Formats: sequence, C-alpha cells, structure tokens
Amino acid sequence: MPKVTVRYWAAAKAAAGVAEEPYDADTLADTLTAVRARHPGELPRVLQRCSFLIDGDPVGTRAHETVRLAEGGTVEVLPPFAGG
Repeated sequence: MPKVTVRYWAAAKAAAGVAEEPYDADTLADTLTAVRARHPGELPRVLQRCSFLIDGDPVGTRAHETVRLAEGGTVEVLPPFAGG
C-alpha cells in the first residue's frame, strides 16, 4: 500500500488542525475514508466542497475510487476560496 502525504489548505487545514499528515492508501477514496475517520468533526463537511490534486494533477470529476496513488505521492486538499 503506498505511503502518501495529505496536505490541507485554508479551511481544510483549519478543520484538520494540521498542515499535512501521512496516510497509507491505494486510492483517493481510501485516503478520504481514512481522513474522515481520523478527523470526524468539521473536516468531513469541508471535504464535500473540496477539489483535489494528486501529485500536482487535478482530479476533476473522476471517481475517487479510480484515482490510484503512488508511493511518496501527495494529495492536496483545496477548499473553495475567494480572491485573486
């Protein structure tokens, strides 16, 4: 199972209480399930509005179960934000 780093930004970072943390997961869906279990408070609600980057590439509308993760990869959790 690949070891990945999840990086939280803005409201996701505030809800998680950390900027980043490691997870062992095969897919984005597996990662998000583990994140929700570790942070059962506000973060699951924030995640519903987030977009995700995997190693710098947008996930877009792909099903999270189909997004495979690589050893040493990074999952960026990006809540919607305003400004420029």
